[in-house]
Amino acid sequence: MSASATVVDRMRAVVAERSLAAPDAPVLLMVSGGSDSTALAYLACELHRAGDIGELAMLHVNHQLRGQDADDDALFVTRLAELLGVPLFSCEIDIASEAERTGENVEAVARRERYLAANEALESLCLHAAAPLADGRIFTAHTVDDRVESFYMRSIVGTGPGGFRSMRYKNGPVARPLLDVSRDDLRAYLAQRKLAGEPVAEDEAGNLWREDATNAHTDRFRAYVRHEIVPRAKERNAQLLEVLSRTMNLIADEDDLLEEYAETLAGQQVAWVEQVEGRAPDYTAGCVLAPALVAEPRPLQRRVVLRALGNMLGAEARVETASVEAVLAAYDETTAAPRSGYVANIQGDLAVSANKHGVRIEPMSAFRARRKRA
Repeated sequence: MSASATVVDRMRAVVAERSLAAPDAPVLLMVSGGSDSTALAYLACELHRAGDIGELAMLHVNHQLRGQDADDDALFVTRLAELLGVPLFSCEIDIASEAERTGENVEAVARRERYLAANEALESLCLHAAAPLADGRIFTAHTVDDRVESFYMRSIVGTGPGGFRSMRYKNGPVARPLLDVSRDDLRAYLAQRKLAGEPVAEDEAGNLWREDATNAHTDRFRAYVRHEIVPRAKERNAQLLEVLSRTMNLIADEDDLLEEYAETLAGQQVAWVEQVEGRAPDYTAGCVLAPALVAEPRPLQRRVVLRALGNMLGAEARVETASVEAVLAAYDETTAAPRSGYVANIQGDLAVSANKHGVRIEPMSAFRARRKRA
C-alpha cells in the first residue's frame, strides 16, 4: 500500500471508528495553508468523493499578525480551494488590536475568533446543504505531533481532570480526523501527490504548503516543546508518537468513564438558577450545587464543578484549576456540609457563596444584587 493510500485509509478509519461525521454530514475544513491543513483539504476531498463525508467548504482566517506573509497564506489557500473546487469562506481579523483592547493573550484571542468564524461558516454551509446544524462538522488538521506537544506542555505547567488525554478526537462540532497521523506522514503525502502528477497548489516559490516562520521561534511555548523537548524524547524512543498516542487513548478511555459518572451526578446535584422545564437552562445565570455533593468521591466532585463552570463560561473558555478548588473549598469535609458564609471570587467575574442550602455560583453582579436585597 502506498504512503498516500495509508494516510487516506487512516483518516477514513478514524472518521468511521470515532463517529466523527456521517456520510452525508456537511464538513467545514479549517485551512491555514500549512502542511497539515493543506493535506487535510486534499484528503477530505478524497473522502467526499468516496462517499465517506458530505458537502465540503473551507475556512481561512487571516489574523493580520504576519504582514505580507499572512496575505500570501490567504492567496495560497484561495488557489487550493479553486484547484479542488471547494467553496471558501475567508475573513480578516485584526487580532493584535482585539488583544490590546481586551488585555488578553494574542494566541487565545486568535483561537476564539477563529472558532467563532468557523461556527458562523458551518451554519452557512449547513443552510446551503439543507442539513441540520447539529449534523455539521468542523474538521481541524491537528496531528499526533500536536497531541504529543500538548501532552508535554500540560506536563510542564500542570493540568486538571482528563488533561493528559491531551486532545479529543471530537469535541462538539469540532473533529480531528488526523489525530493518528504524523506531520511527517502528511508532508510525505503532499510530496507524493506532486510526484504522481496529481493536481497540487503551489505558492509563488513552488512550495506545496506555506511555512509559518514563527513555528521556529522557541520563545513560544509550543514551539519550544516542538523543537527542544520532543526531539530529545525521540532520541530515547524513536516510536514516541505511537507510544504516547496509545497511552493518551488509554487515559481517554478512563476519562470517558469518569465523565459518564460525572454527567449523571451533575444531573442530580446541580440546579440551574434559571431553567424552564423542557428548555435548556440559562447557564450564564448560575447554579446551586446541592449540599449532598460533598459526600461524593473528590474526583467526581471536581468533574461536576468543572462541568458546571464550563457551561457557565462557554465552550471556548478555559476553566482554571484554582476556580474548581475554590468552589470545592465551600464544602466542609469534616461536617459534610457547605460552609455557611463562605464567599469567593473566581474567573474574574463569578461569585461563589455557600449556606445550608448549597453552594451557589453566579455572576458577581447577581451576587451583589442579592446581597443588597437581603
